[in-house]
Amino acid sequence: MQSISRRSFAILGASASIAAAVPLRYARAAEFTFKLGTNVPDTHPLNLYARKAADEIKQATDGRFELQVFASNQLGGDTDMFSQLRSGALEFFALSGVNILSMLIPSSAIYGVGFAWKDYPTLWSALDGKLGEHLRGQINKSGLDVMEKIWDNGFRQVTNSVRPIVTPADLHGLKMRVPVSALWTSLFEALGASPTGINFAEVYSALQTKVVDGQENPPAIIAAAKLYEVQKYCSLTNHMWDGWWWLINRRAWQSVPADIRDKVATIVNRNAMAEREEIAKENVALRGDLAAKGLVFNDVDPAPFRETLTKFGFYKKWRRNFGEEAWALLEESTGRLE
Repeated sequence: MQSISRRSFAILGASASIAAAVPLRYARAAEFTFKLGTNVPDTHPLNLYARKAADEIKQATDGRFELQVFASNQLGGDTDMFSQLRSGALEFFALSGVNILSMLIPSSAIYGVGFAWKDYPTLWSALDGKLGEHLRGQINKSGLDVMEKIWDNGFRQVTNSVRPIVTPADLHGLKMRVPVSALWTSLFEALGASPTGINFAEVYSALQTKVVDGQENPPAIIAAAKLYEVQKYCSLTNHMWDGWWWLINRRAWQSVPADIRDKVATIVNRNAMAEREEIAKENVALRGDLAAKGLVFNDVDPAPFRETLTKFGFYKKWRRNFGEEAWALLEESTGRLE
């Protein structure tokens, strides 16, 4: 069983209370049943708050709309679920813009540019503002719909079983698992590592069998997936932020009456904001919990890493790939990146 933090337990309890309060008349079959697929363990805040949203939606719609949450790749890997979403076999999918989505919409990965964000306030100002509006527009043009608020995965940290990462030189030759993404691969290649794209469902076994030496994820995922069991060092690089867009199959969504869509969207977006707060708290608190489980932490100065990326031409390359419009919106918040 996955371990559950005290805060996560409280979320589960609140969700259960809401479910218990649903009148019996809602027990009839819903008119609209939508599945949400996610790729993180069941106890991750993404799933906890999605289930909380599901209970609130059932109440708000008098049982007419049912949201079913399928966590931890139950419906397949990211590629499989994205294909299901586009075909209509899956109605909702929580997906990173830097991951599979970027294969369809290259600019969706722009918020994942290495060492771009200094803190959460800067990030949320951009993604709840003009940059986020631009990215949602690109998603809409692809034929998908998307909720307004992006869900938080967190700032990512490097773990490995070989040595602490203090300078870019410490990454040289390290076999790093990265998500299947050109941006992630490019970032770690520029820093001297040997990155390999592996779907998240296979990460634990890849680390356990030494197919790779390390990986990078926020503390909430490191804890939920028990990666501390197969890793020794955690370097607080904050090298990239990532989150999940709540993607929607347009045909399925348009089949739902507008008043119900409005209620569902309002509840989903409200829970996204609550999930952001929870992730930020957990990613700080979990440092102590993970250290107690044996992970050795070290702080990292980002300046040498950014200098290495600049020398390697990383920022110039991705500016060309993302285009001037999207890059200008990014730099409005981050400042100049080359």
